[in-house]
Amino acid sequence: MKECITTFTKIQFNTFNPEAEKICIEDIAHALSMMPRAGGHFPEFFSVGQHSIQCCREAAARNYVSEAALACLLHDASEAYLSDLTRPVKRNMTMYLQVEKQLQDMIYDKYLGHVPQGEAAVLVQNIDDACLYYEFLHYMDEKLFETEPMMMSEPVFEVRPMKEVESEFLALFHKLMREINE
Repeated sequence: MKECITTFTKIQFNTFNPEAEKICIEDIAHALSMMPRAGGHFPEFFSVGQHSIQCCREAAARNYVSEAALACLLHDASEAYLSDLTRPVKRNMTMYLQVEKQLQDMIYDKYLGHVPQGEAAVLVQNIDDACLYYEFLHYMDEKLFETEPMMMSEPVFEVRPMKEVESEFLALFHKLMREINE
């Protein structure tokens, strides 16, 4: 059996020995739009792509710079090549965490030019946590944290066609890249 996965765009991609030039935003947008959140346990389909878009929209609602919004959009991009694991499972899988970090850092380097550090990384994590909290509140009627996180945007929880999510993800990506490069 080969060591590579075949991506949506037909690229042979080795997740254990990734090459930045083989990372493709179309593969990321496509895979995340088809991948369910919460290990598929929500009562209806809600994709990692929808979560990523919501995180990006929350960054914009908080008036964060385009670079921070792009970091939020891309914060789960490595999952396009690895899959989404629930937090309780993921935190106990040391090798997965190492591979995920290597790949996620490579994706950030490719599209942002650097890996978010310090305050920037905290901003992304806070938005990710806020969106996670409201997803679980909406779908599972479960409060994941004692303190309700701030949410400036209005989350959208609906089953959406995969192609629509994929297109919106790509449109946001290209818009933010133009803004960053202006």
